[in-house]
Amino acid sequence: MKTLQLKSSLIILCLVCISFLHLPISFGKMASWHPMFPKIENKVVSNALLLYDQLHLDSLGLSPVAFEKAVSGFTLLIQDGKIVNDGILSIIDFSKPSNKKRLFVIDLYAGALLFNTYVAHGQQSGAAYAEQFSNRLSSYKSSLGFYQTKNTYIGKHGYSLQLDGLEKGINDNAAARAIVIHGAAYVSEGIIKMQGYLGRSWGCPALPEKYTRPIIEKIKNGTCLFIYADDATYFQKSAIVGI
Repeated sequence: MKTLQLKSSLIILCLVCISFLHLPISFGKMASWHPMFPKIENKVVSNALLLYDQLHLDSLGLSPVAFEKAVSGFTLLIQDGKIVNDGILSIIDFSKPSNKKRLFVIDLYAGALLFNTYVAHGQQSGAAYAEQFSNRLSSYKSSLGFYQTKNTYIGKHGYSLQLDGLEKGINDNAAARAIVIHGAAYVSEGIIKMQGYLGRSWGCPALPEKYTRPIIEKIKNGTCLFIYADDATYFQKSAIVGI
């Protein structure tokens, strides 16, 4: 527990230092791209948001709202002791079509973007865009919200990563639905060239096969994953980022 508290303190200290170095430029940008920014009182959130500018996440296509909600929810989960490994934050931005690289894996200690690649959504969530979401078994839809990564295993899709849905009624059936991170041949630029968008899963956030193992190795064992979409129903139900 002391080690976890020390790590959390270090990340807060690093982000505070970054804020002092870059605040005059970045604060104005953040205040303009997110109207709620002036109301944010959590210093961890406001300082972490500086990484959005530093890592050029806007030019890579990550929604600023997705990033802000990911960081604010991540901070609350750390405070509640629901995230074991607070060094990595992964964001899937389903406001983008599947022919765009919508997975972002960020090392918060180093202030670095580790991976930015494609990720599939569920068959019944939509074609190019994920537009419908469900927590029900056999829905073949993706589920939004916050997850904690768990253990790895070898399954029918090869090396895979278990996920624990942290939002009741939104994604807490992830284990029962066997919603995991795995690689798939239908997640490739070749498929995009053929049909304009990726193939789809049964609800799992499936990755390009060549990146599956290195990504899983980096995010396994208790890191935070946030799956975002501009979905009013999710925002109404979520106790973490609800509006």
